[in-house]
Amino acid sequence: MGELRVLYRKGSHHNVLFFTERCNSRCLMCSQPPRDLDDGYLIDDMLETIPLMDPDTRVLCITGGEPTILGWRLMEVMTSVARHLPDTALHMLSNGRAFAYKETAKAMSQSGIRDIMIGIPLYADVASLHNFVVQARYAFDQTLRGIMNLARFEVPVEIRFVIHRQTVARLVQTARFITRNLPFATQVALMGLETIGFTRTNVSVLWIDPWEYREALAEAVSVLAEAGMKVMIYNLPLCLMPQKLWPFAQRSISDWKTMYMPVCESCTLKSECAGFFASAPFKYSDHIRPLLAHPSEPAA
Repeated sequence: MGELRVLYRKGSHHNVLFFTERCNSRCLMCSQPPRDLDDGYLIDDMLETIPLMDPDTRVLCITGGEPTILGWRLMEVMTSVARHLPDTALHMLSNGRAFAYKETAKAMSQSGIRDIMIGIPLYADVASLHNFVVQARYAFDQTLRGIMNLARFEVPVEIRFVIHRQTVARLVQTARFITRNLPFATQVALMGLETIGFTRTNVSVLWIDPWEYREALAEAVSVLAEAGMKVMIYNLPLCLMPQKLWPFAQRSISDWKTMYMPVCESCTLKSECAGFFASAPFKYSDHIRPLLAHPSEPAA
């Protein structure tokens, strides 16, 4: 039987350019575990696909692996996007370490793409914990230097913090660290855990019910918002957070891997809720419940 691979869906806000499976980090919760192989054909596929995309495409995401590992080939794709999709917003996910080299950050600023943002994870305000999570020495220093270099060349940065058992204890402290040291960040995303990839292997040391950290999440959001920073909550359903956080919650899970529980059918806020990862059905909160009130009314 033949195989059909979908590279692009017109009208979707979740189209992804998957650059490579290679990476120079090995994050404990990586949803796409890295493999050391020659997958340059992916770039060739992209360069054929991009000219065929609808010029009205609103947003594209670049991900991997670590896209910056590709060096000049990354810039080759960026140039193609700038040429064929000049009005499309590009959101690139990177560990940020390569941008510790100023020339790499400068090259990104000269890509020709008018609307670009680099999403970079910062998992703690202390080097030892961040380096442990990403399983790479000196990663904390490299990541911070990368974020600052991108800011130097006026490339917008989104700072990402994935909440799990290893990082949750530093959630509020990291929020304070960001407001004091990285206030120029365009936005900060506080993210729920997707239990796929390496997370399945490490689930015993990573999993924590989001219900348990709801108050810490509220405090971290408050710290960031009161400092005037744009803050968003990704990958968490509304019923697992205090109502005051609902305005910050995003429907962030890709439409092709979003699911809802049977109990969600009676929830009046289902259409506004991120839902759950269909890719990870074996680990969910014990506190999922329908919300039967309008956001302006008391929650159920």
